[in-house]
Amino acid sequence: MAILVRTIRSTVADVAVSDKSEPVTRSGELVAACREDIPVLTERLITAIFTENPEWTDYSAVSRADLQEGCHRFLTRVLDLIDEKGLDAEHDDVAAAIGAHRAVQGVPLEAMLRTFRLGGRIIWEALVDRAGTISAADFREMGTAMWAVIDGMSSALVTSYRGAELDRVRLDERRRHALIEDLLAGRGRDARFAHRASRELNIPVTSAYLVITARGDTYPLRLGTETALAAQGFRSVWHNRGDSTVGLIALENNPSAQVTAVLGPLVSGRAGLSPAVIGLAEVDVAHMLAALALDTMPEDSHGVLTSLHDRYPEALLLRSPDLAQLLVGRLLGPILELPAKERDLLLTTLRVWLAEDCSAAHAAPLLYCHRNTVLNRLQRAAILLGRPLDGQRFHLELSLALLAHTLVETATD
Repeated sequence: MAILVRTIRSTVADVAVSDKSEPVTRSGELVAACREDIPVLTERLITAIFTENPEWTDYSAVSRADLQEGCHRFLTRVLDLIDEKGLDAEHDDVAAAIGAHRAVQGVPLEAMLRTFRLGGRIIWEALVDRAGTISAADFREMGTAMWAVIDGMSSALVTSYRGAELDRVRLDERRRHALIEDLLAGRGRDARFAHRASRELNIPVTSAYLVITARGDTYPLRLGTETALAAQGFRSVWHNRGDSTVGLIALENNPSAQVTAVLGPLVSGRAGLSPAVIGLAEVDVAHMLAALALDTMPEDSHGVLTSLHDRYPEALLLRSPDLAQLLVGRLLGPILELPAKERDLLLTTLRVWLAEDCSAAHAAPLLYCHRNTVLNRLQRAAILLGRPLDGQRFHLELSLALLAHTLVETATD
């Protein structure tokens, strides 16, 4: 642009000095005369585009006919706006249309701005060649208009181009999200759809996959999670679903433990991780299992990544809430009817005792009491439940009942 302005000013100055005769050509007539040369000027512009610094040019997605038509429209519009003294060139519809069209085609903005500069130079050279004895005042006015036109049309081009580019990015993002939603809904079982999703999301069709579901008050996963996985050789796609963030991670013969090692420090909220499934056809199942693992965690958990492999008892109870409630009522009913202080004391004692392999001696230090106190509490619980606290099956049922009660309390809180 600076070179164009200097050329215009220099030419205007030269004409002002040399022109001493009565003017015989007006600027409007000069512009009209140049319009007759538009086909020739168009070819000149196309030649300049590909010969002057061709490494800056990327019109590979534009056909010759399309480029020719665009250059023709641009040069014609430049002359029209010069005739109109460059008024409102920054809102020019032609420049805006060209910018939007080229953005969709993927032509770099720098290439478009360079084309506008070259076109402006070619128009100016054509005007100078036909100038004849135009008055210095008219020539100066035309030069000023020329500068305003190219500057304004370039501004219109940039605004339109960036708007179209943003729309394209948003459209691509919506398409990506729609593909991921369809995979989570089970469409990956359709081989044709799976291959399309693989191509557009750049993930494999048949690889083993892990799915992670995360929730939190703000960002349940730290920024840079996808980059951190990529650095370890894992391809992944991520999707925000309003209340959660979902990630599909392709293992591609890598160990799942490596994913856990990478993701663990990046969880700022709470996250559930599925077992590995085979291919895009099963990511809907993996998503369901990851969500189930997440639901077994307390709502106030922070910075915790839980694999379903570590939460199968809780997951089984959550999947059968009615049975879990019946189990709690049958095994713990009389204890739950006690006053809160005694109830909580007995429930805590039973949990610690079971966790310590039913050893009162080992449970006592953890409960901050004597072994005999533990035995007395266990005897009290046995009397309330109407049966002795022994037997492998009873211990299993009691453990599940205590776990189910904890899950219900967590969900209620």
